[in-house]
Amino acid sequence: MMMTQMGTALREAAPADVDVRADVEVRADTEVRADVEVRGDARAEVLVGGVQAAGELGLTRGEFARAVQLGIVRAGPSASGGAARYTRAELDRVRSAEGRPGEDGPDALRERVATVAGAEAAAAVLGVGPSRFTRLARCGHLTPVGYRINRYRAVVWLYLAAELREFAAREPVRLRGVAPPADRELLAAKADLRPRKWRGRHVGLLLRRTADPWERAAVLASVLPEAELRQAVPDPAERIVLAALAPPPPYGHPQMPAAAAVALRLLKAEPPEEIHWYRTSLDFALTGARGQSKSTGERGPT
Repeated sequence: MMMTQMGTALREAAPADVDVRADVEVRADTEVRADVEVRGDARAEVLVGGVQAAGELGLTRGEFARAVQLGIVRAGPSASGGAARYTRAELDRVRSAEGRPGEDGPDALRERVATVAGAEAAAAVLGVGPSRFTRLARCGHLTPVGYRINRYRAVVWLYLAAELREFAAREPVRLRGVAPPADRELLAAKADLRPRKWRGRHVGLLLRRTADPWERAAVLASVLPEAELRQAVPDPAERIVLAALAPPPPYGHPQMPAAAAVALRLLKAEPPEEIHWYRTSLDFALTGARGQSKSTGERGPT
């Protein structure tokens, strides 16, 4: 009724060469689209916790944590207590991306985050023996995505099953025959690149999740041993900021003190060239962070 009265009033007042009906239709269409946009924004702003988000995506808690770690699911604004929250729009995006034609959404997503633990299980995916798999992993050809500490306080590395299958298809020559000279040299030196390769992956994924200069610097600082960090960041005030912004241990990090002590060593750079790389990267990140603080005063010492 209101729309009819509006159209009548406009026809009476408008010049003869103006298409009033078109104007009314445009206004009505604009109102409808605006209402849809508002509702879409409201949906985007609805936040749910990790347990609920995992359930809605058809994932277990561990699978969901892996999806977040890999950047497949992006966290929204944190709750007041610091717990991660996820928007409805993000969950819709993930479901849409995983529900490609011919694929079951939850199953496809679950397949992307599925892991295998230890050399025997990983070797079975590759179709090789455990000793060959261990050699490939120790020499850096395969990168772990996580770890567990077993009851004997030994590190059990986790690998993405999808990546193992991709490696088998891409590098069939490495799955048979003798080890190449470079690998034999590493094995003779008793090298094990698995911790370093995992740290590199872990740090890279954390850096990808933030653009804040101080948070990026905190990620890099968290990998340095304490003595190296004090040399790299002599200002105690800056070290306090970096410690406050340091990322939490990855999902699956043990809580028992004895096992946690073993896992803690995995979080810190060890070879001198690796430490040098992180120190150089931290210096560069801090230069940007300090510049931001001087210009905005938003975070960190000035």
